[in-house]
Amino acid sequence: MKIETIGDATLYLGDCLEILPTLGRVDAVVTDPPYGIGESSARVASRVQLAAPKDYGFFEWDKRPCSPEAIQAMRDISQDQIIFGGNYFDLPPSSCWLIWDKQNSGDFADAEMAWTSLQKAVRLFQWRWNGMIRKGNEERFHPTQKPVALIQWCLGFLPDAQTILDPFMGSGTTGVACANLGRKFIGIEIEPKYFDIACKRIEIAYQQPRLFEDEKPKAVQEELGIGNEL
Repeated sequence: MKIETIGDATLYLGDCLEILPTLGRVDAVVTDPPYGIGESSARVASRVQLAAPKDYGFFEWDKRPCSPEAIQAMRDISQDQIIFGGNYFDLPPSSCWLIWDKQNSGDFADAEMAWTSLQKAVRLFQWRWNGMIRKGNEERFHPTQKPVALIQWCLGFLPDAQTILDPFMGSGTTGVACANLGRKFIGIEIEPKYFDIACKRIEIAYQQPRLFEDEKPKAVQEELGIGNEL
């Protein structure tokens, strides 16, 4: 196990099932665990509308979904949770699903769904993340990387949560969002390649001006059904 401290972020390289029991309670978990849907580098490359699609290497981590033990450990350690891909896991009913409308075309899913423990209404966030007219100019480091703007929007629903945990940190987007918004962050990542990328991205985020002034989420309430992605 390796531990890095960057600003108010503490980052662990290792297996979250081994590390979670060593941590104290946190205010909230915001994470995007593996869904086990059998993605592959070739499938992603074939769908990305770029002249030279990025090679993300092998997707060994996506051969199986996040275990029920890991899901329960995340819920046990935190007051609230926002879990992307919640429609793939055995979680209790929720009144508040956060829906990311990706405004995609082709065979990408139209949206991704985050299960939450919050007693709020379903909310919708629109952010095009694919193609030549996608929003922003963020570099993509991880095949399932989320936009920083999306995670900052999610954190707006957790105004009192000062310490955020992401046990499946990937390239560190949740940590970047926390650095931008002045939240403490704990991240765990099992892949050394992505751990190093996360450390670098979070370090760069701490070198930028903070964005604390307005975290209030701007969303559209929708009456949306809850079902599996296609």
